[in-house]
Amino acid sequence: MPKITKILLLVISVVLVLTVFLGVNSSGVSAASEPQDGAYRQINVYSEVLRHIQTDYVEEPNIGTVTNGALRGLLESLDADSSYLTPEDYKAYKADKGGKAQVGINVSKRYGYATVVSVVPGSPADKANLNDGDIIEAIGAQDTRDLSLAMIQLLLEGQPGSQLTVSIVRPRKATPEKVSMTRVAATVPPVTETMYENSSILYLKPGVLDHDHVQQVEAKLKAMQKVGNKKVLLDLRDVAAGDMAEATRLANFLLKSGTIAMLEGQKVQKQTFVADASKAINATAPLVVLVNRGTAGPGELVAAALLDNKRADLVGEKTFGEGAQQKTFELPDGAALILSIAKYESPSGKKLQDEGVTPGVLVASNVDDGSAVDDEATPPADNQPPARKPGVAVDEQLTKALDLLKSKAA
Repeated sequence: MPKITKILLLVISVVLVLTVFLGVNSSGVSAASEPQDGAYRQINVYSEVLRHIQTDYVEEPNIGTVTNGALRGLLESLDADSSYLTPEDYKAYKADKGGKAQVGINVSKRYGYATVVSVVPGSPADKANLNDGDIIEAIGAQDTRDLSLAMIQLLLEGQPGSQLTVSIVRPRKATPEKVSMTRVAATVPPVTETMYENSSILYLKPGVLDHDHVQQVEAKLKAMQKVGNKKVLLDLRDVAAGDMAEATRLANFLLKSGTIAMLEGQKVQKQTFVADASKAINATAPLVVLVNRGTAGPGELVAAALLDNKRADLVGEKTFGEGAQQKTFELPDGAALILSIAKYESPSGKKLQDEGVTPGVLVASNVDDGSAVDDEATPPADNQPPARKPGVAVDEQLTKALDLLKSKAA
């Protein structure tokens, strides 16, 4: 195929993607708004760049690889959840029925690579000492920089008993570590319930905000008065998975009135989720919520609702920053776009995806973050997780939260 033909085909591909992205069809191009006109003017720039790549690069490039990289970068420049899937990727994505074995990590993309958002307690990832903020440089031999988030999540799954090998870069450690884990059927522990201060404080820790776990929280809140509890400590640290509708329901248990969250996009009419007094269970008990950098999505929605309505004190670290609604757009060549079409906002109007939630009482996590100096003379053996360091006896975030609750009048 002549070079000029290849260039024209590539330009046409870019135009097609931009057309889908901007939400216009061929009949509407002439009436495009000013931002859209600006985007279409950039096609000339793209064409010039492609021409130079095709004619002046040190060797003849693989146009398919160049195109895929450009389109992936275009989508990921928007947010971590937006992805471009090649025809091969999209075929695998559609064929995935879920329910496969996992290692117990929630992931997103940061700095171009897959990043651990949170780790499920007791999971293979937890036993391998993976922590919030660890960078997954590679899955097997595949560099996560070259993978969309959708494909990263797909590669982390597999058959029960199968091996997953990842290269991990930990905070303040430059050398990647190879860690092997055995995939197991996904299990999330039930809601943890603990009594403090002579049973006057009810501590609740859901691992995920799905229907079952929110139901468990509901039952425990309803039963709390029977056992003499007067205050509530809700631990949302590392709560990143679940459903936004269930998160809204959980927030409503503790709110009698006020806005819980909002959802809005360029083509998604603004929705405002308001607390229903009839669904509130305990809207007056003194309340403290724990959050950390592993709190994301549903966990952030609850935390933001309780903070902005001045219903609870938040203790811990700034949360991860997730909270968008996606839609899949299929392309004529069999590829697809997964595009964020709306973002959740806190009652004060802050987009969770962009800003996260900052607690009023900041307390750093005392979880090992890999800050110790590497011992280059005795590196860990390949495929072996680093040895756990002695656990910290005191959970400083929990201690601070309990101190706050103790000072509150019941």
